[in-house]
Amino acid sequence: MDMVENLRAEARAAPESGIVAVMNHGRGRDGMIPLWAGEGDQPTPAFISEAASRALVGGETFYTWQKGIPEVRQALSRYYGRHFGKSFTPEEFILTGSGMHAIQLALDAVAGAGDEVIYLSPAWPNFAAAAGIGGAVPVPVVLDLTDNGWVCDVDKIAAAITPRTRALFVNTPSNPTGWTADRETLQAILDLARARNLWIVADEIYSQFHYDGGRAASFIDIMADEDRILFVNSFSKNWSMTGWRVGWIKTHPSLQQVFENLIQYSTSGVAQFMQRGAVAALDEGDAFVAGQVAHARQARDLVCGILGRSGRARFAVPPGAFYLLFSIDGLVDSRAAAFDIVDHANVGLAPGTAFGPGGEQFLRLCFLRRLDQLEEAATRVADWMQRL
Repeated sequence: MDMVENLRAEARAAPESGIVAVMNHGRGRDGMIPLWAGEGDQPTPAFISEAASRALVGGETFYTWQKGIPEVRQALSRYYGRHFGKSFTPEEFILTGSGMHAIQLALDAVAGAGDEVIYLSPAWPNFAAAAGIGGAVPVPVVLDLTDNGWVCDVDKIAAAITPRTRALFVNTPSNPTGWTADRETLQAILDLARARNLWIVADEIYSQFHYDGGRAASFIDIMADEDRILFVNSFSKNWSMTGWRVGWIKTHPSLQQVFENLIQYSTSGVAQFMQRGAVAALDEGDAFVAGQVAHARQARDLVCGILGRSGRARFAVPPGAFYLLFSIDGLVDSRAAAFDIVDHANVGLAPGTAFGPGGEQFLRLCFLRRLDQLEEAATRVADWMQRL
């Protein structure tokens, strides 16, 4: 009996991560500089870990609020007040078991079998895969690479809408391109969603990683209370908490019970001692995040300088997030190139093929790492390019 054939078609069709495939190929090699994953090289700062540790030792190990303890939702309210200049009640926040979990719950809420969800590509692959596993149809709209960087043509989004379209997924600043929507583009997308009666799932996880001054523009800046926008986010990037798997959703308060129910039937909540660490991150972590962003800006400029001087790499300097998506003159198969770079340059990059339409000829480099490592890695990659 072929057991695989007896699984749901959507489960069988779930794609292997093209990023993880390269990671598995290169893990554990001596001298490997791993720039393939979307995380920095700094461990979670002590003030966060110690808050969680105190709660763990103190016995906060029981079932807890499925939507998040009151303290963490209050801390999220304070965080948004500081960084977005608006007042939101704790009832507008739901704690989730990672940013990926937040995305899954948002999809569960707005799209089902046969529905279509539009997303901007090249894109972090997990959204499209999660939509497909749930039975929805992910529909890519490819960003345009121009002399002024990556650009979103809202008319292309409008052209992709069909009677089956239920939602638009918008990640800005973007992984992997670094594309960052300005206020006018966000307004055009919101106007389109309003006119076509669509939900927006807004992934603004990199809003603090913005290099043109202050945080990136947000739908929060322009939305009305009744707009149908679900904000998905994570503690992973800002506070070096990728391994913690804690995220959140910001919703209209009328949706809180629905999302609490969805959490009940997926994870049943986040461990309370981990939530104590999340409270510390939100209330005490602004200086740490500012330092991370300043370092990322310096790292971006270093990597862009080295690869730019090679004369072979083509890219737009990213205004947001902490990735450089670059192509190489003459390179067609980025997946094969990523494996070859592991083998011959001992540097781990993510292949653009992993990021869907529009990414095929690119490689992604995460630059949120030590400058000496980045200098060495970029030099190795530049040398590898010259041998093509």
